[in-house]
Amino acid sequence: MRVASMLASATEIVAALGFRDALIARSHECDFPSDVDSLPCCTEPKIELNGTSRDIDDRVKAVVQEGLSVYRVDGDRLKALRPDIIVTQSQCEVCAVSENDLRAAVADWLDATPTIVTLKPDALADIWADIQNVADALGAPGRGRALIASIKQRMADIESAAGALAERPTFACIEWIDPLMAGGNWMPELVAMAGGVNLFGTAGKHSPWMTWEDLRREDPEIIVVMPCGFDIDRTRREMSVLTDRSDWPRLRAVRAGRVYLTDGNQYFNRPGPRIADSLEILAELLHPERFAFGHEGRGWVNL
Repeated sequence: MRVASMLASATEIVAALGFRDALIARSHECDFPSDVDSLPCCTEPKIELNGTSRDIDDRVKAVVQEGLSVYRVDGDRLKALRPDIIVTQSQCEVCAVSENDLRAAVADWLDATPTIVTLKPDALADIWADIQNVADALGAPGRGRALIASIKQRMADIESAAGALAERPTFACIEWIDPLMAGGNWMPELVAMAGGVNLFGTAGKHSPWMTWEDLRREDPEIIVVMPCGFDIDRTRREMSVLTDRSDWPRLRAVRAGRVYLTDGNQYFNRPGPRIADSLEILAELLHPERFAFGHEGRGWVNL
């Protein structure tokens, strides 16, 4: 079995199912488990990823407006590696290599067409379905069911403990800083499970754009910043877009010292096995008096 993963969360799923040794290719975003760095990389972005959040957003929108893909697949290299299975996604055209990108790259593989497994995680239920679909494609359906049950149990324990708490703070998930975007898809579900009231974004729907006026009007008790593709240091460098606003200090979360920066790249934006870690982080931020999983400093920091 030879598996090529074009998606960071898919790489994590394959490894968690016990098929790390079957991986023979990865995307430029795949970095966990750490030893996958040694695998041949078969994708790259068509845009520069340096600059500010606004710079990146402008470049992505310019490419998409032209009807082009944001990513490039090295079809020749992928073909030479002879994968039996390629895992990709169709959830977001700008977040990772899409199914369309991949099918275009393998269109002329007349001698050995690989099986393409396409993930489309819009909500938690879809994440479980995606894990099972990968397990089925790998010929290990039992491993898929066992992994899903293990993750669900970890999350159910947190949800049960959080549900017993009287306090449910209002919560804003910031998935992009400039322009502002709120967390959607599975994020509203995670916030509810962790014992919070999500103010922006709808479960199962794409992350929505928002405005500064929206944030100021709702004035959440907690603000968590988790930009897609950014680690904590990169996120901190972008925060002046918000913190330099004259009315930033008047926000309730700012006054209470409850604005947090997280590693959105490693956790919240990866719909795979570490979705349970993401829930643990939210629980620590919402209810620090009750939950302490040890993610501070690595998964999140206080602004």
